[in-house]
Amino acid sequence: MDYGGINRVETLIQAKQLSKSYGKFHALNDVNFVLEPGQILGLLGHNGAGKSSLINAILGVHDIKGELVVLGCEPRKDRVEIVRHLAYLSDAAILPGWMKVSQLIDYVAGLHPGFKRNKVEEYLKETDIGVKMQVARLSKGMKLQLHLALIMATDVKVLILDEPTLGLDLMYRERFYQNVVKWFHAGKRSVVIASHDVDDISHLLTHVLMLKRGRVIETGELPAVVSRYAKVSCPREKRSQLLAAEPLHIKEGIETLQGIFRLEDKEQLAQIGSVSSVSLVELFVALQQEQE
Repeated sequence: MDYGGINRVETLIQAKQLSKSYGKFHALNDVNFVLEPGQILGLLGHNGAGKSSLINAILGVHDIKGELVVLGCEPRKDRVEIVRHLAYLSDAAILPGWMKVSQLIDYVAGLHPGFKRNKVEEYLKETDIGVKMQVARLSKGMKLQLHLALIMATDVKVLILDEPTLGLDLMYRERFYQNVVKWFHAGKRSVVIASHDVDDISHLLTHVLMLKRGRVIETGELPAVVSRYAKVSCPREKRSQLLAAEPLHIKEGIETLQGIFRLEDKEQLAQIGSVSSVSLVELFVALQQEQE
């Protein structure tokens, strides 16, 4: 494969038939996707779906079968070069607790050639984090804000967020994602958000890559993906008619039933009940619970 290098790259990440096994366990099975500049991709799936294995492959942490180009480079061979232009942040991100915030800023400034000190200072002004504070004394939410500020002060092209807001309250989650969107719009960049909490991020996404047991079960531009499905609401007495149409998933209500369907014959569905569009959350639940 021809690896063009970061300076020549247009497509940020391209994956073809990626597979990864741990013994007899198949973590990834023939995964294909492309990440272009200007996309916020939701990497969606429950625990064990393959999200972490895919992220580790992108980061060059382990070998993988298939073809994978990240920023024009091969992840395992060019990992040092890639991490200069790609940042990773998870809920378990570890910052050196013995440092003061000012010392951590100095450290990153000396480590990353694209770091802009004025940017991190600008971001921190919007928080309760002081540069004289010791990192170990910061709350989990404040550590996350600090880590994000350090990342946003570098000129990376791709930001990968791995369940970053687990355990945080609504205020911290809202502020965190507002800053991510602000960073995203400041340049020709892309974001990958790995999560199983779809409701928390659905309003941010432009594209989705949905995994289940290591396989891609749905992918594409978000409006196109949800347009391939429909929701049917009907009285409970129409249960047999609803089941006969073979829904992907049924949600029980007090007086009504809701079924999620692949949108193949809208007229047939309309004979059962009221047909409407599905949300990404509804689709995620339906596809994850669909019997294989």
